[in-house]
Amino acid sequence: MPVKILMVCLGNICRSPLAEGILQSKLPADKFTVDSAGTGNWHAGQGPDHRSVATAKNRGLDISCQKARQIKVSDFTEFDHIYVMDSSNLRDVQQLAPNASAKAKVKLMMDEIFPGQKIDVPDPYFGGPEGFDKVYDMLDEACEMVAGKLLKEHSA
Repeated sequence: MPVKILMVCLGNICRSPLAEGILQSKLPADKFTVDSAGTGNWHAGQGPDHRSVATAKNRGLDISCQKARQIKVSDFTEFDHIYVMDSSNLRDVQQLAPNASAKAKVKLMMDEIFPGQKIDVPDPYFGGPEGFDKVYDMLDEACEMVAGKLLKEHSA
Protein backbone atom coordinates (compact mmCIF):
# COMPACT_ATOMS: atom_id res chain seq x y z
CA MET A 1 0.00 0.00 0.00
CA PRO A 2 1.55 3.31 -1.02
CA VAL A 3 2.37 6.06 1.48
CA LYS A 4 -0.03 8.97 0.88
CA ILE A 5 0.94 12.64 1.14
CA LEU A 6 -1.43 15.60 0.88
CA MET A 7 -0.32 19.16 0.06
CA VAL A 8 -2.66 21.96 1.19
CA CYS A 9 -2.94 25.66 0.44
CA LEU A 10 -5.84 28.12 0.37
CA GLY A 11 -7.55 27.54 -2.98
CA ASN A 12 -5.61 24.55 -4.36
CA ILE A 13 -4.68 26.35 -7.59
CA CYS A 14 -1.23 27.90 -6.97
CA ARG A 15 1.03 26.50 -4.26
CA SER A 16 -0.31 23.04 -3.44
CA PRO A 17 -0.58 21.93 -7.10
CA LEU A 18 3.08 22.89 -7.54
CA ALA A 19 4.00 21.07 -4.32
CA GLU A 20 2.05 18.00 -5.48
CA GLY A 21 3.81 17.92 -8.86
CA ILE A 22 7.27 18.60 -7.43
CA LEU A 23 7.06 15.97 -4.69
CA GLN A 24 5.52 13.43 -7.08
CA SER A 25 8.52 13.90 -9.39
CA LYS A 26 10.92 13.04 -6.54
CA LEU A 27 9.25 9.84 -5.31
CA PRO A 28 8.64 6.41 -6.90
CA ALA A 29 4.97 6.23 -7.95
CA ASP A 30 4.64 2.61 -6.90
CA LYS A 31 5.45 3.46 -3.27
CA PHE A 32 4.03 6.98 -2.84
CA THR A 33 0.86 8.84 -3.80
CA VAL A 34 0.78 12.64 -3.69
CA ASP A 35 -2.38 14.75 -3.87
CA SER A 36 -3.37 18.30 -3.03
CA ALA A 37 -6.34 20.21 -1.65
CA GLY A 38 -7.37 23.67 -0.52
CA THR A 39 -8.88 24.90 2.71
CA GLY A 40 -11.48 26.77 0.64
CA ASN A 41 -13.77 25.48 -2.10
CA TRP A 42 -13.82 28.49 -4.47
CA HIS A 43 -11.91 26.69 -7.23
CA ALA A 44 -13.18 23.11 -6.72
CA GLY A 45 -13.10 21.19 -10.01
CA GLN A 46 -10.85 23.75 -11.75
CA GLY A 47 -7.32 23.17 -12.96
CA PRO A 48 -4.32 24.94 -11.43
CA ASP A 49 -3.73 28.65 -12.08
CA HIS A 50 -2.21 29.10 -15.57
CA ARG A 51 0.88 30.69 -13.97
CA SER A 52 1.48 27.59 -11.82
CA VAL A 53 1.04 25.39 -14.89
CA ALA A 54 3.50 27.55 -16.88
CA THR A 55 6.05 27.66 -14.05
CA ALA A 56 5.92 23.87 -13.66
CA LYS A 57 6.15 23.37 -17.43
CA ASN A 58 9.24 25.61 -17.58
CA ARG A 59 10.84 23.23 -15.05
CA GLY A 60 9.81 20.06 -16.89
CA LEU A 61 6.67 19.17 -14.90
CA ASP A 62 3.13 18.84 -16.20
CA ILE A 63 0.52 19.67 -13.54
CA SER A 64 -2.22 20.64 -16.02
CA CYS A 65 -4.35 17.54 -15.32
CA GLN A 66 -4.79 18.29 -11.62
CA LYS A 67 -8.22 19.40 -10.34
CA ALA A 68 -8.76 21.59 -7.28
CA ARG A 69 -10.71 20.22 -4.34
CA GLN A 70 -11.38 21.15 -0.74
CA ILE A 71 -9.81 19.22 2.12
CA LYS A 72 -12.26 17.01 4.01
CA VAL A 73 -12.24 15.20 7.34
CA SER A 74 -11.77 11.81 5.64
CA ASP A 75 -8.39 13.07 4.32
CA PHE A 76 -7.01 12.65 7.85
CA THR A 77 -7.70 8.91 7.59
CA GLU A 78 -6.75 8.63 3.92
CA PHE A 79 -3.36 10.39 4.12
CA ASP A 80 -0.25 9.57 6.15
CA HIS A 81 1.31 13.03 5.92
CA ILE A 82 -0.32 16.45 5.38
CA TYR A 83 1.83 19.45 4.50
CA VAL A 84 0.38 22.97 4.59
CA MET A 85 1.82 26.03 2.87
CA ASP A 86 1.33 28.70 5.54
CA SER A 87 0.34 29.34 9.17
CA SER A 88 -3.23 30.24 8.20
CA ASN A 89 -3.59 26.88 6.39
CA LEU A 90 -2.03 25.18 9.42
CA ARG A 91 -4.62 26.69 11.76
CA ASP A 92 -7.54 25.87 9.44
CA VAL A 93 -6.44 22.29 8.77
CA GLN A 94 -5.71 21.58 12.45
CA GLN A 95 -9.18 22.90 13.36
CA LEU A 96 -10.68 20.41 10.90
CA ALA A 97 -8.70 17.49 12.37
CA PRO A 98 -11.01 15.06 14.17
CA ASN A 99 -8.50 14.10 16.89
CA ALA A 100 -4.97 14.54 18.21
CA SER A 101 -3.41 11.83 16.02
CA ALA A 102 -4.94 13.43 12.92
CA LYS A 103 -3.65 16.85 14.01
CA ALA A 104 -0.16 15.35 14.44
CA LYS A 105 -0.05 14.48 10.71
CA VAL A 106 -0.19 18.19 9.78
CA LYS A 107 3.11 19.98 9.24
CA LEU A 108 4.11 23.39 7.93
CA MET A 109 5.94 22.78 4.63
CA MET A 110 8.86 25.13 5.23
CA ASP A 111 9.51 23.59 8.67
CA GLU A 112 11.25 20.88 6.66
CA ILE A 113 14.03 23.37 5.86
CA PHE A 114 13.64 25.84 8.73
CA PRO A 115 12.33 23.81 11.71
CA GLY A 116 10.25 25.85 14.13
CA GLN A 117 10.76 29.14 12.29
CA LYS A 118 7.14 29.25 11.05
CA ILE A 119 8.09 30.40 7.55
CA ASP A 120 5.21 30.60 5.09
CA VAL A 121 5.29 29.75 1.40
CA PRO A 122 3.92 33.09 0.09
CA ASP A 123 0.72 33.02 -1.94
CA PRO A 124 1.73 34.22 -5.44
CA TYR A 125 -1.87 34.62 -6.67
CA PHE A 126 -2.00 38.43 -6.70
CA GLY A 127 1.52 38.93 -8.08
CA GLY A 128 3.33 38.34 -11.34
CA PRO A 129 5.12 35.28 -12.72
CA GLU A 130 8.26 35.95 -10.66
CA GLY A 131 6.29 35.11 -7.50
CA PHE A 132 5.48 31.69 -8.94
CA ASP A 133 9.16 31.11 -9.70
CA LYS A 134 10.08 32.00 -6.11
CA VAL A 135 7.38 29.66 -4.76
CA TYR A 136 8.56 26.87 -7.07
CA ASP A 137 12.14 27.23 -5.81
CA MET A 138 11.02 27.21 -2.16
CA LEU A 139 8.82 24.17 -2.71
CA ASP A 140 11.48 22.35 -4.71
CA GLU A 141 13.95 22.69 -1.83
CA ALA A 142 11.36 21.66 0.79
CA CYS A 143 10.14 18.73 -1.34
CA GLU A 144 13.72 17.52 -1.69
CA MET A 145 13.91 17.33 2.13
CA VAL A 146 10.48 15.69 2.41
CA ALA A 147 11.32 13.12 -0.28
CA GLY A 148 14.62 12.24 1.43
CA LYS A 149 12.86 11.79 4.77
CA LEU A 150 10.02 9.73 3.31
CA LEU A 151 12.34 7.49 1.33
CA LYS A 152 14.44 6.82 4.44
CA GLU A 153 11.34 6.32 6.66
CA HIS A 154 9.53 3.99 4.26
CA SER A 155 12.39 2.07 2.64
CA ALA A 156 11.91 -1.11 4.67
